[in-house]
Amino acid sequence: MMQESGLFTSVKTLLATLLGMAHTRLELIINELEEERQWLIRLWCYSVLALFFFCLVVVLLTLLVIAVFWESHRLLAIGVIAFVYLGVAAWLTRYVLCLAKARPRLFSASLAELSKDRSALESAE
Repeated sequence: MMQESGLFTSVKTLLATLLGMAHTRLELIINELEEERQWLIRLWCYSVLALFFFCLVVVLLTLLVIAVFWESHRLLAIGVIAFVYLGVAAWLTRYVLCLAKARPRLFSASLAELSKDRSALESAE
């Protein structure tokens, strides 16, 4: 009878340990999701502000250049400004794509911890 109670205690302890590990990993995943959410909100807010002010400056500078060259070379001024805008747009598109590719993998810390747990369990067998 003592062996059965010892076996049940061992199984109970093992289950409690596994449940504790799962709980810790779930908390880590939740923390990563919260960090990702905060990062995206901050990125979105600053992006919208930057875009607003950038557009405002672009409109004002465009009007200034066109006003300066209105009498002599207004079409040339408009054409040059359009090509400059095209170049900036192409560069920004490339930069955003590089930035998106450089973002670390979601749940990378959780996956690393789960791999450590699996390795530890496999080595214990």
